[in-house]
Amino acid sequence: MALASLAGLDEVGRGCLFGPVFAAACCLDAAALPILAAAGVQDSKALKPVHRQRLLPVIDGLATELGLGQASAREIDQQGIRAATELAMVRALQRLAKAPRLVLVDGNLRLRPWRNLQQTVVRGDQRCLTIACASIVAKEARDDLLLRLDRRFPGYGLASHKGYGTPRHREALKRLGPTPLHRLSFLGKIPGAAETLPETPLNSHGASPGSPATTSGSSWP
Repeated sequence: MALASLAGLDEVGRGCLFGPVFAAACCLDAAALPILAAAGVQDSKALKPVHRQRLLPVIDGLATELGLGQASAREIDQQGIRAATELAMVRALQRLAKAPRLVLVDGNLRLRPWRNLQQTVVRGDQRCLTIACASIVAKEARDDLLLRLDRRFPGYGLASHKGYGTPRHREALKRLGPTPLHRLSFLGKIPGAAETLPETPLNSHGASPGSPATTSGSSWP
């Protein structure tokens, strides 16, 4: 199977208390692999932010296709985190021009809604360059959104912890209560943090309507 006919798929933000879960799909050709390896592409969690930022245009320039998707905090609360993560992944795949013949999914859980060929890869973001590239793209896209939402929701420290449940974030939740983009289903064990606030003018994905991360893309699979 030609390398360009498969896609690496990864998510970011699954364990956060705030905001959407993101996923990215990446397709590469064989010529890109040694260049990306030499540039230092690896699991996004192992890279410093400045390194990820330098790698992003390299990946963008060498990838034959990239797709980005997300599922909102509301969808996470309604469907549960696994189903919402799968929704973000399918949306990322739908942003590709055509369905890949094989999807390499990071981790050990199959993408249940995907009817085409797939393979799970444990620690795939460390072992597979297409998945590692997808992890960097997803991480940078979500971090960029969180930096912008930090200005909209000051006091929570979103720019620093990116929505994860740090002590600073938990203390802010106790003091300020949740925003409309917090995952209320995640907040039950934080006393005083689960009070519902009014709806936000942002759409349910926490991004501008019509942006690539919020539109569903093609109709397949």
